[in-house]
Amino acid sequence: MAGYDQPIIIKKVKKGGHGHHGGAWKIAYADFVTAMMAFFLLMWLLAMTTPEQKEGLANYFAPPNVTLSTNGSGGMMAGTALDTSGAKMAGSAVEALRDVAISPENTSNGQPEAQSGGRTGDIGETQAAIGASNADLQSKEDDAFHSAAASIRQAWQSLPDITEMQESLILDVTDEGLDIQIVDQQGRPMFPEGSKYPTEDARQALAALAPILQRLGDQVTISGHTAAGGTYSNPRYGPWELSSDRANVVRSLLGEFGLADDRIKSVSGRASSDPFFPNDPYQAANERIKITVVKEPPPVPANLGF
Repeated sequence: MAGYDQPIIIKKVKKGGHGHHGGAWKIAYADFVTAMMAFFLLMWLLAMTTPEQKEGLANYFAPPNVTLSTNGSGGMMAGTALDTSGAKMAGSAVEALRDVAISPENTSNGQPEAQSGGRTGDIGETQAAIGASNADLQSKEDDAFHSAAASIRQAWQSLPDITEMQESLILDVTDEGLDIQIVDQQGRPMFPEGSKYPTEDARQALAALAPILQRLGDQVTISGHTAAGGTYSNPRYGPWELSSDRANVVRSLLGEFGLADDRIKSVSGRASSDPFFPNDPYQAANERIKITVVKEPPPVPANLGF
C-alpha cells in the first residue's frame, strides 16, 4: 500500500507564440504591383499613339548629332547639318527613314550577244547605263531629302519659342518626296478658328523652313486641309475657300522668308477631302498645312533612240 502514498507530479509546458515575421514582403509585393500597373499603363499609352507621335518619341530619346561632314552653304545652319550616324537608340525614327538601296533597272533585254553586237547590243548597253545612272541619281536625291529633314528638325529644335508645338511638326520622307506637315493639336491650333493667318509659333516654324527648301532646289507643293464639322458664318465662305486661303498665305510667308516663286509647283485647298485620320475626320489634327518637296523623275537622255 505504500505505492499509493507517492506524490503525483504534473508538468505544464507553455508553448511560446510564433515570432514576428516582419512586413518586408508586403513592400516587395506593393513594388511589384506598382511596376505591373505602370507597365500596362505604358502599353496602353503606346497603343493609343499615332505613328507620327511614336516617331516624335523616338526622336526625343535619340537626339541627332551635329557634324561638319556635310557642307550647309552657310545660312542659319552655319555650315553644319545633322548626321544620321550619330547617337540614337535602336529602332529610332532616323534609322527607320533610311531607304533600302535601289537596285539598277533590269538590263536583261537587249544585251549584246558575243558574236552579233550591232544595234541591239548598243540599246542594251544604253539601257544598262541609264539604269545605273538613274539609281545613282535616286540615291543622291534620297540622301539630300534625309539631310534636309534632319536640318529642318535641327532648325526647329533651335527655336525655344516653339518647343511646345514640336508634336505639331511632322516630317516624313516618302517615295514621292519629303512631306512636311504642320497640324493642329487639341487646344493648340496652328490657325485661329476661321482665320487664314497662322499663329506666331507656326509663322516661326515656316520662317525656319523656307531657307532649307530653297537650298534643296526642288519643286514644292502646298495644300491646305480642314477638319470635318466646322461651322462658317458666311454661307459663301466655307472649308474649300478657307483651306485655299491658308495654303496661299503659307506660300506667301515662305516667299517672304527666302523661298523663290519658281520653286512653287502648286497651291491648293483640299478642305476635308483628304483627312490625316480617315477613321476620324473630325479630329483636330486633320486641320493642317501640308508642304511636299516633290521628287522629280530622272530625265531621259535626248540621244536615246530605239
